[in-house]
Amino acid sequence: MPVITSPIDGQPAFSFDLLDEAEIARRLALASGTARAWRETDLATRVALCRGMLRAYAARLDENASAITRMMGKPIAQSRAEFERTMVERTEHLCAIAAEALSDEVLPKKAGFRRFIRHEPVGVVLDIAAWNYPLAIAVNVIVPAVLAGNAVLVKHASQTALVAEQLERAFLAAGAPEGLVQALPIDHAATARLIGSRALGYVSFTGSVRGGHEVYRALAQENFIAAGMELGGKDPALVLEDADVAFAAENLVDGAFYNAGQSCCGIERIYVVDRLYDRFVEAFVAHARQYVMGDPLDPKTTLGPMVDVASADFVRAQVAAAVAAGAKQLVGDRDFALPDRSRCYVAPQVLVGVDHSMALMSEETFGPAIGIMRVANESEGLALMNDSPYGLTASIWTADLERGEALALDVEAGTVFVNRCDYLDPGLAWTGVKDSGFGCSLSKLGFRSVTRPKSYHLREQPR
Repeated sequence: MPVITSPIDGQPAFSFDLLDEAEIARRLALASGTARAWRETDLATRVALCRGMLRAYAARLDENASAITRMMGKPIAQSRAEFERTMVERTEHLCAIAAEALSDEVLPKKAGFRRFIRHEPVGVVLDIAAWNYPLAIAVNVIVPAVLAGNAVLVKHASQTALVAEQLERAFLAAGAPEGLVQALPIDHAATARLIGSRALGYVSFTGSVRGGHEVYRALAQENFIAAGMELGGKDPALVLEDADVAFAAENLVDGAFYNAGQSCCGIERIYVVDRLYDRFVEAFVAHARQYVMGDPLDPKTTLGPMVDVASADFVRAQVAAAVAAGAKQLVGDRDFALPDRSRCYVAPQVLVGVDHSMALMSEETFGPAIGIMRVANESEGLALMNDSPYGLTASIWTADLERGEALALDVEAGTVFVNRCDYLDPGLAWTGVKDSGFGCSLSKLGFRSVTRPKSYHLREQPR
């Protein structure tokens, strides 16, 4: 029986049972049967169910949010906000655009023929969801899949395994048929067997690059189905000489340290043109020192622990290596009252004097540590932004939107922000390039992942 150790105090917080092969087969068969029936429901019924799920989840929000915080360490205000802002916004937007996104593509009239493309459900969708945003990442797949007429199996990360149960419970409370959305607590070996079983219509994976390769290899053995991979990132920011220093610094601090830096699209490296560099660093340091570390169940806490000791030690090692190589640490543990209840607590780490020879600036950190590098001009900054095996998001900070848009053309990333960072707009495609993965969720295009195009070519009989 796996145990979920809370990063808050290093103590066991929850446990759950892994499914045996017989139960996996039962749930898969149930999902397949439910999918065949669900595809026959009208869109209004599916939309009503997803909105009902939100109401059902909200009815148990205190309990659910507290469990998320205890499982992975997110401050309680952020656990609540992940539902109240992010999950609600995405679900409502997907419900609003579903009719258009799923509508038939009708070809121009041709005498004697009717021709159209219909986006039909794929059947059973497997959503392998990550722990860092356990609600948001899951609904990116679950909601469009249900709206499109599919059933969903949710294999959540073991650290947040109970979130899949929360979501299954909310759908059932809203009136979903049994088997439409099911938690699937299974280990890696069982996951690989399921992926290779030819019983699925689509697989979505959010996690590490290594994990993405493992999923893709398992798919390639026996399948020709689509998959979506949202993998690592080393998301950069470029601050130009005409940027609003105070605005950029405040937003980039939040982008770097929100959720203890454990955000797929969190800022991990910053480049600032020489003219603005000193002022920006001063403002950034001042904002970084305003975090309140402590028990994430305390509403006053704004920065809780990292998810586990291994992750915290990884960040500490990157910082130590950068300092040993010549970087200067401007903000660190000495600036905060660091809780001693577990070794998962890492204070905001701000370093300057960094370069791309340091892992802190070239390898994914996924924690509350940031390097700020001085650049001569936008050309140097752009080259450094693209000097990475990753390409999830990037941000440019400038008072000139046309300039920002022109620079964005040359940025190698799935999303480029100008004067914003660390945010997923549900109306835009969420995708990456290079080792950040492929595929798409959110927006109208996200529905394409959980449907397959089917062409209808109808000829009238001559009379």
